Amino acid sequence: MAGIAHSDIIKAPKVLLHDHLDGGLRPATIVELAEKAGHELPSTDPERLGEWFVAAADSGSLERYLETFAHTVAVMQTEEGLHRVAKECALDLAADGVVYAEIRYAPEQHLQRGLTLDRVVEVVHAGFREGCAEAAAKGTPIRIGTLLTAMRHAARSQEIAELAVRYRDSGVVGFDIAGAEAGFPPTRHLDAFEYLQRENFHFTIHAGEAFGLPSIWQAIQWCGADRLGHGVRLVDDITVTADGPSAPSITGGTQAAPPVLGRLAAYVRDKRIPLELCPSSNVQTGAAASISEHPIKLLHDLRFRVTVNTDNRLMSGTSMSREMTLLSEAFGWGWMEFQWLTINAMKSAFIPYDERLVLINEVIKPAYAKLLA
Repeated sequence: MAGIAHSDIIKAPKVLLHDHLDGGLRPATIVELAEKAGHELPSTDPERLGEWFVAAADSGSLERYLETFAHTVAVMQTEEGLHRVAKECALDLAADGVVYAEIRYAPEQHLQRGLTLDRVVEVVHAGFREGCAEAAAKGTPIRIGTLLTAMRHAARSQEIAELAVRYRDSGVVGFDIAGAEAGFPPTRHLDAFEYLQRENFHFTIHAGEAFGLPSIWQAIQWCGADRLGHGVRLVDDITVTADGPSAPSITGGTQAAPPVLGRLAAYVRDKRIPLELCPSSNVQTGAAASISEHPIKLLHDLRFRVTVNTDNRLMSGTSMSREMTLLSEAFGWGWMEFQWLTINAMKSAFIPYDERLVLINEVIKPAYAKLLA
């Protein structure tokens, strides 16, 4: 199915809500930093290393996918490494047409060489500031907020939640938990989520990726998540009857019965809870069989609050423009759909309402108006 050219999609403004800092490094940067750190890599050739990350992550297993992060986290243990990775992240996203991004990382994973949690946050933010300033000077302005992530298999979520609130006026816009879902339900971190709610702070939860509906239900109903990280398995609560009974049509004939939403799916749609869908990553981890079979099409058609994201640009060999290109090719989506997805994401961002409106009305809508003309 023909779609919009990748070179054209790069020019469109994009909003990214789900992207891991330790999943988006440049291969050449990993090679340089690993040499300084004395860390052994599968390859010291940047091109081959990039290919290795994609191949290793392409296993169909979330657990195997997560193993690739040992190499990226290893080179993010110093101020130099963290600052450089954050700066390059901002520049790479800006060059891809991203105008607003929320980048998440787990401070607790960057303490192996003596950095403190607070220093990790300060260095990462300094890197983002420098990268954003350089991007603006190049004529590709971008705004970045950060999400502090706690690892769901660890026991530091309360500490990380307090860290996030401590830096809420210095660039941290939200909180997240990540890691293997099976065996580590979000309710293990209930104290942290209740604390964040008392502090009027935003948070998203990885749920419904490798694990099914119970993970989503807990994230929303027990923990109070503002957004769902992935949430792709929500389709397990939607019954599609392609050859099912017909229903009366307003034209007098009959039409195929519409999909039936279960109570959880209906609740998510009714409450406009954003879904941080990551198509390529979902295929790699086995959450979806292929891009063309990804539930994003059904969820879009049913008008859930769908957003498109990269998850881990290095491991998926992807970018926001590539994700949109794949969707355009698979479903024939055009500028109208991409404007809808982009505005969905901007509406769902964790920055103040008036600041979201400025980006929607002064950046996103005018650009898409030209593309749609």
